[in-house]
Amino acid sequence: MPEPDSGRLGRLLPDGLRLALTTLTVAPVRGPREITRRTAGAAMSLAPLVGLGLGLVVATVLFAARQLSPYDAPQLLAAALAIVALAVLTRGLHLDGLADTTDGLASYRPAEQARAVMRSPEVGPLGVAVLGLVLLVQVAALLAATSSGRGTASVLIAVVAGRVAVTAACTRATPAADPTGLGAMVAGSVPWLVPLVWAGLLVSAGMAYEAFDERAASLGARGVDMVRPLLAVGLALLVARLLRRHCVRRLGGMTGDVLGALVEVTTTVVLVVMALELPVSVQQDLDWIQPR
Repeated sequence: MPEPDSGRLGRLLPDGLRLALTTLTVAPVRGPREITRRTAGAAMSLAPLVGLGLGLVVATVLFAARQLSPYDAPQLLAAALAIVALAVLTRGLHLDGLADTTDGLASYRPAEQARAVMRSPEVGPLGVAVLGLVLLVQVAALLAATSSGRGTASVLIAVVAGRVAVTAACTRATPAADPTGLGAMVAGSVPWLVPLVWAGLLVSAGMAYEAFDERAASLGARGVDMVRPLLAVGLALLVARLLRRHCVRRLGGMTGDVLGALVEVTTTVVLVVMALELPVSVQQDLDWIQPR
């Protein structure tokens, strides 16, 4: 029976990619005919690759909007349209997960009852407030990063990092809250090394971009710009891990809504760190990183 097994292996990555696209985006792709745990694991392992595709589209929207917007306020409108495009491309599922997770955690009920709150179609006032604040921070941070000449890099790193957080949440370290649903299908399905590899590739690509960015060099960029992707991704994934542990403790494990919340929180933290300017003294200490 090696032929059927080899056939399944040959379909694993294509099926996983299709499942990742149908789960994480609005791409008009037909999902795999059969969804197994191995397929789900492949899908979650490929989530950062899907994030790269999303990030490229959103970065294109950001660039195009800057070129076509009114001259007096092109960057604000461009940043807002980029965040809107990201929400549309993901069907708002991650935003919905953030709101539902907020309501569940804020209910202070036992795990089973808190998950029932999350499954409710209604969104509580705190969930709405957190949703609005997160979107506001994302737009403001992307605006600041764009004004500093880091808009494209920031949105790419942020979107991919959000999906790396999903991959990390699907390792054995995080149990499922329910025996059914997305959380049960993907929990523990990803080898622990996969998110580390994706995070390393993302940070390396971000640092390489900053090192060879002619615009940054022409603006007198300091060594801090090279390590900024490392700081952003590292802090964002740390915050995501802390949130994930809190959700496991309060909700009994991971759910699809928790995955959505992790995406939005990670994306937001990366955008904020990419937008911030470090004090001059810290920048001077990091000047030795600047390539000569």
